[in-house]
Amino acid sequence: MNTFQYQVVSIEGDYANLKRIDEESDDLKLVARALLPPEIMEGTKLLYEMLEYKILG
Repeated sequence: MNTFQYQVVSIEGDYANLKRIDEESDDLKLVARALLPPEIMEGTKLLYEMLEYKILG
């Protein structure tokens, strides 16, 4: 299964805009905050694998 790395660009209410950082892309992905770890902030780096988002440490 694939893994992807994202960075939280902005948080707008119940949604967050994520930018892919493991490859060159200007596209943003809108994701419901309910699917993300509750402690995210703008600038947080995330790992997406196995249908789950985790904070990169």
